[in-house]
Amino acid sequence: MKKIEAIIRPEKLGAVKAAIAEVGYGGLTIINVQGHGKQKGLKEQYRGVAYTVDVLPKVKIEIVVPDKSAQAIIDAIVKAAQTGAIGDGKIFISNMENAVRVRTGESGDIAL
Repeated sequence: MKKIEAIIRPEKLGAVKAAIAEVGYGGLTIINVQGHGKQKGLKEQYRGVAYTVDVLPKVKIEIVVPDKSAQAIIDAIVKAAQTGAIGDGKIFISNMENAVRVRTGESGDIAL
């Protein structure tokens, strides 16, 4: 199993959710987060005064999928979230040892 964590622009959430559903997965977790990447935020100007916004609003999507489905999900997220501009986000993939469905006690891929 793989855990896919995608940090994306908030305005791309609908498109990413639709892309994940189109691949055949509906179960995911969505978390509103703030942060910045290498660019360290944005420099803006308000009424002639320059200021830096050092943390930007983002959305984090977490989804755990069987190994064989991970690349299709990753490709769907990239295609739906990509604008080509700085700040599009990142995707982190990690191995999951196990998953257990609390309601039934099922474990492994069947619990997903």
